[in-house]
This record gives sequence, C-alpha cells and structure tokens, in this order.
Amino acid sequence: MNKTTSIITIGREYGSGGKQIGQELAKSLGIPFYDKELLEHAANESGICKELFENHDEKPTNSFLYSLVMDTYSFGYSSSAFNEMPMNHKIFLAQFDAIKKLAEKGPCVMVGRCADYALSDNPDLFSIFVHADMDWRIRRISEKYLKTPKEAKEVIQKMDKSRASYYNYYTNKKWGNASEYTLCVDSGKLGLDKTVETILAALKIFETR
Repeated sequence: MNKTTSIITIGREYGSGGKQIGQELAKSLGIPFYDKELLEHAANESGICKELFENHDEKPTNSFLYSLVMDTYSFGYSSSAFNEMPMNHKIFLAQFDAIKKLAEKGPCVMVGRCADYALSDNPDLFSIFVHADMDWRIRRISEKYLKTPKEAKEVIQKMDKSRASYYNYYTNKKWGNASEYTLCVDSGKLGLDKTVETILAALKIFETR
C-alpha cells in the first residue's frame, strides 16, 4: 500500500473513467473516496434532503449572481441568512463546507463538484483532470450502458457541457484548462490502469517537492 499526505481531486470528462480511476487511486493509497458520497455528507451537515443535492448535482444555474454566492461564502453567513437563500445557493455552500470538512480529516480522493476550487488554498491539494478523445469515450459509454454511438455521443456532449458550465460558473475558471490543475492525463491514450500508475508516480514527485 502506498502512503500519501495529499488531498486528491479529480475533474473529468464524461466517459473518461475519472470515477473508476479515483476509486483505484483511493484503494492503492488506502484513503477514503468521495464521489456521490460528498452529496450525502453535505445533506447530513446541512439538513437539506439528499434528493435535492442529487437533482442539482454539477448542474449549472443562473438563479443568482456568482458574486453574491462567493461574497456570502467568503465573509460567512448566519443560520437565518442561510435559511433565506435560494435552494441552489444553499446546496452550493453546503457542498463546499462538506468538502472542506472532509479534507480536514486527512488524505482522500474527491471527484468533481469544484472540490479543487474549494480546496485551492490547501497546500496538500493535488488536482487532476482526466480527459480522452471523443471516439474512445463513445466506445466506452456505448459498451457500458448499451447505447448506440449516436446516443452515447449525445449523452457525453450533454454531460460535458453541464459540468463545464457548472465549474466555470462557480469557480470563475475554465473547466479542463491545464493551467488550473496539478496534472492533466489522457486516459484514452494510456488506458485506465496506466493512468492510475502515472498519477501515483506524479503524486510521489509532488510530495517530495
């Protein structure tokens, strides 16, 4: 078993295998893995039902201004103010709080949900973006979910657009931009197993910097 002191976050194109890669990393390192589990933690902490988190999960919104969200998050908020916020606002803040609290417990792997942005001031953050070419992702999604190539491509484009819009909106950064991450890796070119090996090797270098 490898050891790590890092908080690993994974952004991923749909169909690139980001979740599976994250699970294998967590298993290899012997640390917790959070994907949908982040929603459960956020729901438990906030008292908002889990179904609402799932309905809003990594979906863009235009129901309130980005500046309002970040001003509220940066300067703190009272319980009464929280109760009066729009639901999207509550969910966004609750997820950020849950991400930060889980990171305080120690090394872990977190997938999606702007975790890299929430933890951008954490010196132990190792942020990854997993991508792959469209043809490779179409084959993978077609096989996994028994879809035609055309159906798979439509799902991929829809999910990528949603994730990009969500990330760009809440972080004021560009989803998939290499300069925003510690490491970007092409899972289609390397394959999932080699991608995990590559990340582990890069992580070892990162921790000896």
